[in-house]
Amino acid sequence: MFPSFRIKAAFAATIAGTLSTVAHADDTVLTLPEVHVMGSGVKINAQGSLRDEIIKTESVDAATIERSNATNLTEALDKRPGISVQVECSVCNVRNVTLNNLPGRFTTLMIDGIPLYSSVSSAYGLDSVNVQGLERIDIARGAGASLVAPEALAGTVNIVTKRPTQAETVFRGQVANFGAFNGDLYLARPIEGGALSASVDYRKHDSVDGIGSGISQYTGFDRTMAGIGYFLDDVGGFKVRGRLDLVNEDRGGGPLGSNYAAIKASLTGNPFDFSKGPHGSPDPNGWVAPDGASGPDTLANGQNGVLYNGGLGGISQIITTRREQGTFIGERNVGDGVLRLAAGIAHHYQDSFYGADGIYTANQSQYYLESSYRAPWGNNLVTVGLNYRYEDLRSHGIAFATNPGLDETGRTPNIGVDNYTYRTPAIFVQIYRPVLDDKLELNGSARVDKHNVFGTIVSPRFNALYHHDDAYASRFSLGRGFRAPTSFFEQEHGILSDSKIVRQIDKPETSDNASYALSFSSDRFSWVASANYNRIKNFATLSSGQDDPSGSCLACVTIFGSAPDPVTVKGLDWVGTYQATASTALSLGLEKFSYDFTPGTLNFSRPEQRVYVTVDSNVGGWDLTGKLTWTGRQNLAKFYDYAGTQQYNLDGTPKPDWSPSFSAVDVRAEYRFDKHYSAFFGADNLFDYQQAKHDSYLWVDSAGSLDVTHIWGPNRGRYVYAGVRMAL
Repeated sequence: MFPSFRIKAAFAATIAGTLSTVAHADDTVLTLPEVHVMGSGVKINAQGSLRDEIIKTESVDAATIERSNATNLTEALDKRPGISVQVECSVCNVRNVTLNNLPGRFTTLMIDGIPLYSSVSSAYGLDSVNVQGLERIDIARGAGASLVAPEALAGTVNIVTKRPTQAETVFRGQVANFGAFNGDLYLARPIEGGALSASVDYRKHDSVDGIGSGISQYTGFDRTMAGIGYFLDDVGGFKVRGRLDLVNEDRGGGPLGSNYAAIKASLTGNPFDFSKGPHGSPDPNGWVAPDGASGPDTLANGQNGVLYNGGLGGISQIITTRREQGTFIGERNVGDGVLRLAAGIAHHYQDSFYGADGIYTANQSQYYLESSYRAPWGNNLVTVGLNYRYEDLRSHGIAFATNPGLDETGRTPNIGVDNYTYRTPAIFVQIYRPVLDDKLELNGSARVDKHNVFGTIVSPRFNALYHHDDAYASRFSLGRGFRAPTSFFEQEHGILSDSKIVRQIDKPETSDNASYALSFSSDRFSWVASANYNRIKNFATLSSGQDDPSGSCLACVTIFGSAPDPVTVKGLDWVGTYQATASTALSLGLEKFSYDFTPGTLNFSRPEQRVYVTVDSNVGGWDLTGKLTWTGRQNLAKFYDYAGTQQYNLDGTPKPDWSPSFSAVDVRAEYRFDKHYSAFFGADNLFDYQQAKHDSYLWVDSAGSLDVTHIWGPNRGRYVYAGVRMAL
């Protein structure tokens, strides 16, 4: 399951070598200038409160994660102002975390401050980030929010591992409808000179079809995650922490069931009913060709159309993911400052069967090294550092469109069509200075990356925090970030049918970001109002089936280029929490966004408005949580570029220009028998709102070609669960 032992060995050797070179460093106790942070007193888990940091940082702590019944990172972050999880495929359920409603590829996930996720690993990997054993999740929105992650054009999500302070054994088991089962075990033990933790997590869920077509709208999966955390107080003078994580997941969408061998072997006939759902086809065996001429078949009602004959395998996406990753962080006092050494390594493997599109496998390795030193310099606190990031992709694909048949016999593979190797050494510096008797805190930073493909790139950022008084504070940020774009197949399945990718992109994607936040905090009420401006230049695009610019062939290459116009997203959000009584807290969140982009660039629809209402209450031994999320309408015609490619229903009628607004309600109750044992039950999407009951995810173009990406609403119905928790 996890064959890359060489990665673990290399990682261990890196740690050992790094420690040996600094074993004789000065162990003088660090003394830093005192910094006063005002307006603190509100728990970080309260919506509408911020961490006491100069950069606007929102946190989700372990207690909040548990009350939301989240089983992974995407569930823990979803349905928060300015933060959401976007599904980008109705069959395979690619999910990305979006910040400020920018594309998910612009959000960087970090493990204890180390970036180890890419386009490949984020596509399905974010569902496999375990939330057991976390202290909190920190979210910083805006380009350049992290010194070590300039590619985070929308911001960063940093999961912070909890250091055990006492022996713990925590087991949680949960069953639910849709054949769902969750079981996880977390162990934590302090040891002499440190602590250890371990977790094992198993999840399964059946694929879900809410309308009876036989085609799933929610992907089934079988997922195992395991992790080990280590914390050592003195290793050659260093305080060390790190973790090793393993992931094993199989997911499948399209046909129902998990007999993937049988699905792949079913290559003819029609097991589906295309007449089901709103605007279903007049013929259960196929769909209408909207132009009235291109359809090669005659439907039951005499219309021109396409009769489906691909079996279960033709509309299926079956993805196997294997991942190993490790992190190491060591810190020690050197002179008047702190020396930090960090390293990360990851190997990600994906084996995918994409129905009528083809077969695709990807191997990726990532490495990260960092050395930094933070020390006072006069009235300033200065951080200087170096880091090195390595990322590659090696792929193997076969397209069924150009190699007929759904087995591998006699086909010519497309090897390495989206391969790349990025090597990026960098230097960075940050200067922090409090002025005006510490009422104003200033922070300026810059990093210079030497990218092996895109050359030298400079990313500056400025932050200011002004304490108006003990209750009010203003934060202002202005920054720039860059991202080296990748041509990963998941972004455009048509790549496999083409002979090559013609790289016309010669500049990285860059983001200019400005944000302002005004926060208020009192004993019972806290709120944050934010304004964000994001402008993405050189927005990367993939266009398959294009003519080769060299003239060698027609409709045979994918053009990897940049959009001529920038993408601009502006947003306002407000979130507050009122402690109504000692046991009950009420939260309200509002967000409003506007979008300026050329249709065809900013894919997948986004709402202009959302409202969030949350109630948390503790009554006796009960913990009660209720959440209402209202999502406003979405401009489907613009986001899905109807002007360039009109989308139609299976009956040949045009898809709606706007989605309807809708609401979803989640409720959860937990009863604690004592400090060791509790039972819980709840329901997500209590009133069973599903997009498929109002507007199918499936769509066809004017010539009758079918696709599965018309997405704007919930893809799973009412999810009812119950479970037990034991903490010993």
